[in-house]
Amino acid sequence: MALASHHHQHVFQHASLSPSSSTSSCASSTESPLITCPKQSIIEAATAISEGKNDVAVEILTRLSQVGNVRGSSDQRLTAYMVSALRSRVNPTDYPPPVMELHSREHTDTITQNLYEVSPCFKLGFMAANLAILEVVADHNKLHVIDFDIGQGGQYVHLLHALAAKKSDKPTILKITAFTEQISGVDERINSIGLGLKSTANTVGVCLYFTVMACKVTELTREKLGVEPNEALAVNFAFKLYRLPDESVTTDNLRSELLRRVKGLSPNVVTVVEQEMNGNTAPFLARVNEACGHYGALFDSLDATVSRDNTERVRIEEGLSRKMANSVACEGRDRVERCEVFGKWRARMSMAGFGPRPVGELVANSPRSKLNSGTRGNPGFTVNEQSGGICFGWMGRTLTVASAWR
Repeated sequence: MALASHHHQHVFQHASLSPSSSTSSCASSTESPLITCPKQSIIEAATAISEGKNDVAVEILTRLSQVGNVRGSSDQRLTAYMVSALRSRVNPTDYPPPVMELHSREHTDTITQNLYEVSPCFKLGFMAANLAILEVVADHNKLHVIDFDIGQGGQYVHLLHALAAKKSDKPTILKITAFTEQISGVDERINSIGLGLKSTANTVGVCLYFTVMACKVTELTREKLGVEPNEALAVNFAFKLYRLPDESVTTDNLRSELLRRVKGLSPNVVTVVEQEMNGNTAPFLARVNEACGHYGALFDSLDATVSRDNTERVRIEEGLSRKMANSVACEGRDRVERCEVFGKWRARMSMAGFGPRPVGELVANSPRSKLNSGTRGNPGFTVNEQSGGICFGWMGRTLTVASAWR
């Protein structure tokens, strides 16, 4: 299926050597002509790598590194990070590609959560998921949410406020079950997130029960989760499924297995929020092209919300560069960044027995109004509905999609 992202080619502008210099000092060198279109040169380097011409690739990457700059324009930042990603591919011994770092606490908690806060495309994705969850509460005053990757719990701070704002004669009871496969020992981090959410719940006047469920995915049952007959059951997958290996990686196919298990719980709603990017089974060259377009647009969009010299932004982009490098430099089990386009998620959800849950007017319109107020009406950000998903994008390219299923 052709989504907006495929029609949009991210355009690199001329990148000078540093943000301040207007004339280039290496134009006089005849051996290495100045790179005026980094995007084209990145693709040329990737093509050389795919053809086994590593020496050609290294030469192009060396020239590209002169126009890349992690503190420069968004194009220069992307160029610098893409150079290091491709160097990891050519020479993994000297430039080890990120695998373990993507599982580190610092990456998964601090950097990722900060990205969710500063990027409307991520923040509003969570908000759309919450609104879809709230739609099923209409006939129940008890809501039970199972979350497979609670992060820092930011999504539920918004949900608690939204529940408190609901005018109903009976107070809503919220149960959150944070799922973890860390069977041995108590996950202190998740417990402390629970305490923080309880404190927020007390402040806004919502009754919250928070539990941590440590078990294997294969052991999931309604009984084990303590699901009661009178409560609405919601399962939330926000930026979680893309990291599970599928049938292209292992015969276990954790991606489909988890969805089938969740279908067996008969939830009222399942929410899915994912980055819109064809990065799972696509071959190397296609992934490089896709990463350039996706992360190029994302870096551009950060320009609209965070100042260039903000140290937090540099850390966020370093985190994004790890994701990008893993998606292009690694193969097999080492490649944990396996994003898909919404069309593929739709197919996978339907194979697991789910049907789309139509998103109501509220779900589609609320993020749009929030976007216009939050970004002072920045016309670069877009929200639109497409084939049952709500797409959040920048300059015509969809970056994240939120959808609901049952």
